[in-house]
Amino acid sequence: MTDIEYLDRADQLLLAVEQCCDRINDETDADIDAQRTGGLVTLVFANRSQIVINQQKPLHEIWLAAKAGGFHYRFDEAQNAWMDTKGAGEFFANLSAYACEQSGLKLIFKAL
Repeated sequence: MTDIEYLDRADQLLLAVEQCCDRINDETDADIDAQRTGGLVTLVFANRSQIVINQQKPLHEIWLAAKAGGFHYRFDEAQNAWMDTKGAGEFFANLSAYACEQSGLKLIFKAL
């Protein structure tokens, strides 16, 4: 993947996270504050816990930090998805699980 392809896919992922937060806030009482600064999005839940998602441009990865730990994702062309570099699953499925754990609510994040 070229740098330009990475940046395009990574920006799409961050935009999808932001749009999911907007949808979740409209449909539930979750009240997620999504703050974006460049290639970094911080999700702040009502209980003040956070999930941080950021681009790692030199590695062509997306990093996610949650109470459950820190995770690295790389885009897999065959699966057309961001997959954990240690085989622990797909980005949006994992983000949904970590957000549910931290918020205490059933939250679903998905790609655009």
